[in-house]
Amino acid sequence: MPLYDLHTHSTASDGAYSPSELVRRAAASGVTVLALTDHDSTAGLDEAETTALETDIRLIPGVEISVTWAEKTIHIVGLRIQRNCEILRRGLSGLQATRLERAQEIGRRLDRFGISGTFEAAREIAGDGMITRTHFARHLVELGLAGSLKDVFDRFLTRGKPGYVPTRWAEMAEAIAWIKTAGGVAALAHPQRYKLTGSWMRRLVGEFKECGGMAIEVVSGTASPGDTQSSADYARRFELHASIGSDFHSPETGWVKLGRLPPLPSDLPPVWTLWDR
Repeated sequence: MPLYDLHTHSTASDGAYSPSELVRRAAASGVTVLALTDHDSTAGLDEAETTALETDIRLIPGVEISVTWAEKTIHIVGLRIQRNCEILRRGLSGLQATRLERAQEIGRRLDRFGISGTFEAAREIAGDGMITRTHFARHLVELGLAGSLKDVFDRFLTRGKPGYVPTRWAEMAEAIAWIKTAGGVAALAHPQRYKLTGSWMRRLVGEFKECGGMAIEVVSGTASPGDTQSSADYARRFELHASIGSDFHSPETGWVKLGRLPPLPSDLPPVWTLWDR
């Protein structure tokens, strides 16, 4: 039986492993079909694909696009995209510019708070990848200002904290249009993480489908059994295909492991049937 993991990250965004190392570790974990879905970037796909050809991994080119919806940040995963699609490339380029501006402002705000040099340190940690909040978090942990990445986010980088920067991302309709134009399938990522009420979640999933979304992440690395059941219910109600992904970033989050996921509910059509049929 194929083992799918359709939501992972590399050093091209905020993951800890290079694309090639991610593929090798996924293969060692028994994954046979892997999607690399870096935040607002496809920069790691070529390297990942080269390594996938040397293993038993089938690589699904992907991306995780940041969206602003109802003043909340929502993530939409694009699966089996054509990475060289010009419309997708232009859209992601705009989001990458937004990410750089946000990182610079985070650095300025933390400077004013009395923690100097964070932007430069985050840029060094990011290397050739995008600078993300996770890179700031790793630096603050290194400084001893927090005990974990989650602790940094809770104390410094979320709304109301000294390093928080409100950010406007893509609109849902345009993000899904980029994915569809690139020949991909749009999947709503980790729906229970948004902590919406039932009525707001129905509104989100309904609008997602109206805009052309075709799948929802039913099984995710951070989802509880109750979360999975709730996401499965939305898949049934809105007639969406079911996706599965660990959302793996780093071994620092030991409870999220590559490919270590429960199976999808048997009555739901898996997202891969959209491209395997």
